[in-house]
Parts: sequence; C-alpha cells; structure tokens
Amino acid sequence: MIEFKTTASGITAADTMVKTSEVEILEAQTVCPGKYIAIITGDLSAVKAAVEAAEAMGEDKCIDSFVLGNPHESIFPAIYGATQVEEVSALGILETYDAASIIEAADQAAKTAVVDLIELRIAKGMCGKSYMLITGEVSAVEASIERAKQLVAGKGMYLDSSVIAHPDRKMMDSIL
Repeated sequence: MIEFKTTASGITAADTMVKTSEVEILEAQTVCPGKYIAIITGDLSAVKAAVEAAEAMGEDKCIDSFVLGNPHESIFPAIYGATQVEEVSALGILETYDAASIIEAADQAAKTAVVDLIELRIAKGMCGKSYMLITGEVSAVEASIERAKQLVAGKGMYLDSSVIAHPDRKMMDSIL
C-alpha cells in the first residue's frame, strides 16, 4: 500500500506501479482529507518494485508505504467489512493518524495472538485517521493491541487504543 498527500500524486503513483511491475490494484481511491491510497497485490518482488518506483516518483508527497509479505488472511475481509464474528470476549481498538499504518498494525495484531479482525476503517470519514477493531480472549487482545501499538508508535502514527473486557451486547450490536 502507498498513501499520498494529494489525489494527483496518488493517481500518478498508482499508474507508475502498474506500469512498473505485474501487479493488480485492489483499491485506489481518494480518502479523507483529500489523500490518496493505492493497495496492490502480486508477487512479492513485483510489489516491492512497484512501491519503490511510486515512492521515488512522488517522494515529497508520499505519506507512508509498506509491503507485506504473506499478509494475514483476515486483513481483506476486515477492510471490506465482511468479517463474521459470533462471540466477543474482548474488544480491542487501535487508532492511527494515517491509513497505511493501520493495515500494518492489523497484520501484526493478527500474527501476534489468536484474534479476529472485525473491521479496518481506512481514513474514510475520519479526517485521514484510521482504526481497527479486533476480538478474542482478553489476554490475546491485550497482547495484540500492545504489539500493534509498538509498531505504529515507532513510526510516529499512534493515536489511541483501548481493550474492553466483555463489552456490553448492546455496544457490540452497534459495531457488528
């Protein structure tokens, strides 16, 4: 994924990525507040080359980027709001200042402990901020949120987080 400060630079970068390597665009769009994100997929080397070319092209307008080798399988359903969750023992929430960091944080959280990603809200309607919701046993959610927090804090993108043990069913009905 790559995130740009402007739509013009983001569209140009997305075009550069698909011209550089055999990659597919999963999502490319403007998000709040007028930033542009592009999420691509393909062979690891192709994705790396495409992201590096886009970064070089728009170096001064690039906010953040990353390449995930072997992303956790729950990332994509969470991005598209297609996750089915039956039982919630604990609810973890982590919020970032940017779009790219939340996907990295979710991948890290899912790989840290046995948790389910409920949702990844990527800068839509949030003035460029993003958040993730996860569930699982209390200790697993705490460990996953802590590890994800360390990752994004290291990039200066951490905003806030919390873990709610046994959230009220009324609250969960509004989220799920």
